Amino acid sequence: MLAASCLGLVTCWALAQPTATVPVPQDVVQLSASATLEVPQDWLSLTLSTSREGPDAETVQTQLKQALDTALTQARSRAQAGQLDVRTGNFQLSPRYSREGRITGWRGSAALVLEGRDFGRIAALAGSIQTMTIGGVQFSLSREEHHRVEAAVQASAIERFKAKAGDIAKGFGFAGYGLREVSVHANDQEYAPRPRMMAMQAKAAEADAPVPLEAGKSMVTVTVSGSVQLR
Repeated sequence: MLAASCLGLVTCWALAQPTATVPVPQDVVQLSASATLEVPQDWLSLTLSTSREGPDAETVQTQLKQALDTALTQARSRAQAGQLDVRTGNFQLSPRYSREGRITGWRGSAALVLEGRDFGRIAALAGSIQTMTIGGVQFSLSREEHHRVEAAVQASAIERFKAKAGDIAKGFGFAGYGLREVSVHANDQEYAPRPRMMAMQAKAAEADAPVPLEAGKSMVTVTVSGSVQLR
């Protein structure tokens, strides 16, 4: 009984003690700064595709393979690492059904991707391949160019953040500031001209004609945000 009473007194004494409060930081400012750079896109990915239909899967698959092999052989002869890279894309085969749910035939498609920095070489090759037609064109920044641009923009954004923090400190009568926390976020936006799909689809009318291509621009933005302690 005595032990229980003592325990109760200790508990009450502990609850009666004032709770330690965490001091609220004073003279802390939240801010952000951004930098943006617009650069020409230096990487092209062009997809060639073909489709076939037939009464049985083997026939369709054989026709697709022949078309793809012919295009692949031609493309490999002009390939150059980084300038014109060649790889196969999707290869699909699926049945066609009647209203009664029976298989009435097969359809399939195959794709070949040409990509690299040499737009002229890619366009000429795409225009000369007769077993496939253009299914899509996409411009972007190459990995190396993206890293280079992002590093430059990030450095600029950091300098702007530091300058802004210094200006705010001086504006409030402080000699400087100390960095508390910071985050860096990068964002890319691509601005491409409207693709000339009519010209692309019409390439078969003129054999070996280069495909008309026009690259757009990419806008790389880096935002630095965080808080500083005015001193």
